[in-house]
Amino acid sequence: MTLLYRHPTLKDRPERGAGDGDGSVQVHLDPTTQIETAKVFAVYGKGGIGKSTTSSNLSVAFSKLGKRVLQIGCDPKHDSTFTLTKRLIPTVIDVLETVNFHSEELRVEDFVFEGYNGVMCVEAGGPPAGTGCGGYVVGQTVKLLKEHHLLDDTDVVIFDVLGDVVCGGFAAPLQHAERAVIVTANDFDSIFAMNRIVAAIKAKSKNYDVRVGGVIANRSAGTDEIDRFNAATGLKRLAHFRDVDAIRRSRLKKSTMFEMDDTPELNAVRAEYMQLAETLWAGTDELDARPMKDREIFDFLGYE
Repeated sequence: MTLLYRHPTLKDRPERGAGDGDGSVQVHLDPTTQIETAKVFAVYGKGGIGKSTTSSNLSVAFSKLGKRVLQIGCDPKHDSTFTLTKRLIPTVIDVLETVNFHSEELRVEDFVFEGYNGVMCVEAGGPPAGTGCGGYVVGQTVKLLKEHHLLDDTDVVIFDVLGDVVCGGFAAPLQHAERAVIVTANDFDSIFAMNRIVAAIKAKSKNYDVRVGGVIANRSAGTDEIDRFNAATGLKRLAHFRDVDAIRRSRLKKSTMFEMDDTPELNAVRAEYMQLAETLWAGTDELDARPMKDREIFDFLGYE
């Protein structure tokens, strides 16, 4: 791993104040590496909130609409596409290491795997703990996909992003995404994390085309606190997935919601995913989100 992380090219080295917001210290991504043709969505939310489950089922929903879909997992634990492929697929970093990071020696089938209903799956992977930047890994993944012309015939790209707001891996998909959507539950910790994510996206939107597309309520019987926060900050709820046990069990069964046995409860979940995919494909408004300061949100949510 030393070659990749100790000796990146100059344009990929971390720089301070590289146009990414005040005080930013991030990997400076190559601005020429863009995704031109596909609609690109980045899925955010606090760790453990259900981003991978949401991303995978949303990918299937897009595929059910007849779209050619590519899902990119951006978390070092590389389990974003687990329910789509039924296994932990090799990461981009894994396969690059096998060829001493000579990407021209790789074949498409070395790092792109077909999942349920034709969804194409890629796991970026990440550096060993404490040794590198996830942002560099995401950037190299997109570069590799472009080198092999894999984005030319893709309609939808979904980035499933790790939960750490301050990491370069968090910021990297914002260079490519048209819309960022945030998964949250109806509780203080999830909404607090959502507020910080909105602030980060807003900072990046000064230099990139990405905008907040809306909020997905997940694992929640109600949405009263989410809706109250949305009204105060200019956000909008796009979908609501209740705390349904079948959703939890889907991960244990290595299955998307669209593969499980029919029940009225599951049919309602699938219908909500299809509605969400249709809404995102049609295009969402650019939300002029106004994140709160940390102390302000503590007071807003009723904590002393």
